[in-house]
Amino acid sequence: MGYNQLLTTNSVELLAEQGHEFIRALSDKVARASGPARQPLEHKLAVLKKMVAQAKSVPDTWSEHEKIGNTAQGWAMHAMVLDIDIGPMLQTHKLLTSVLFARAKGYTRPLTAAELEMMNLTGDGTGLDMVTMPQAMREQVPTSNFFQRGGYERNPVAIRHNTVAKLLAVTDTRMDSNSNNAGARELAGAF
Repeated sequence: MGYNQLLTTNSVELLAEQGHEFIRALSDKVARASGPARQPLEHKLAVLKKMVAQAKSVPDTWSEHEKIGNTAQGWAMHAMVLDIDIGPMLQTHKLLTSVLFARAKGYTRPLTAAELEMMNLTGDGTGLDMVTMPQAMREQVPTSNFFQRGGYERNPVAIRHNTVAKLLAVTDTRMDSNSNNAGARELAGAF
């Protein structure tokens, strides 16, 4: 399914803001398809167009996208993360928005995978605060400062590794370890 976890609101927001790109990419795939593979793709494209229109039907704000995300239509949009054609575009674009956010804020060094994951887990602004913190402060600042209470309480990794330095270190270690798994090696080999 990919490494990037999205909130329902992220999925709605991405469809609202980047839906035209997703429609174009899927339209290209439909144009190349033939035979029995074409009809399901045409149907998926029609559904995607409706979802994008719904996501764009409200002002482009997080709170409005969150309202849609809490509806049946929003859950359907979020389920597109699991779709083989649309899911990778949603996940990749969300990661790209985090990288672009960091650059726009003057952060020019490439983000590590763990740093990018912190931006994903806590939100771009809060995650960037963790990333740009001097190492000496990372050793002291509690991770609880960077999560909403409910999210923190459901995150045993952040609780056990309760400083920014510890959380980044364990995230790096787990990502490195999991990159050696068979599926990760197969995916890397494909590219």
